[in-house]
Amino acid sequence: MVDITERKTAERAQKALTRAAIEAIAATSEARDPYTAGHQSRVAALASFIAAALGLDSDTIEGVDLAARIHDVGKIAVPAEILTKATQLSPPEWELIKTHSRVGADIIRGIEFPWPIVTMIEQHHERLDGSGYPDGLRDGEICLGARIIAVADVVEAMASHRPYRPAKGVQAALNEIGSGSGRLYDSAVAEACLRLFREGHHSLDEYA
Repeated sequence: MVDITERKTAERAQKALTRAAIEAIAATSEARDPYTAGHQSRVAALASFIAAALGLDSDTIEGVDLAARIHDVGKIAVPAEILTKATQLSPPEWELIKTHSRVGADIIRGIEFPWPIVTMIEQHHERLDGSGYPDGLRDGEICLGARIIAVADVVEAMASHRPYRPAKGVQAALNEIGSGSGRLYDSAVAEACLRLFREGHHSLDEYA
């Protein structure tokens, strides 16, 4: 018999420290952008539901949750006047916003996580057909966690108010996921997301 209590205690302490660090990073990034305060946590909640609906194990779900909680951390490098601009963003401004996924990955690249959090953050705006950014990755080049966060991010972003546009609503967001399934978004992830809302397992009130 081997006593693994000490090892398990150390593992729990490490996970608690990792979560605390993630929450601190999330709070820092959201403090700069009051209009999207809560966006990352809502994306994390939906991403976790989707991951569970896909049958992923609890450890993998935790990794997706933590990555989603800081997926927009790179926006701290975007000027606040662009993040809170009340009119439509210009093409150069959009190009600057699009740097956030790479910047976010670079910010945490030196931190050792037991999950591919850097990759998920860097790839969460990639699309199956290669139309995403920052690298124009296609299909199998995009990790599963990033595919899950991508769908959750689109739903939350479209369903919520932004400074430059009113909320488009949950149904419009779900229509986007449905129409892009298999082309922009992973079909299994998209179907899991749609099923969650269709069967009432995820509350529409989250995005009211």
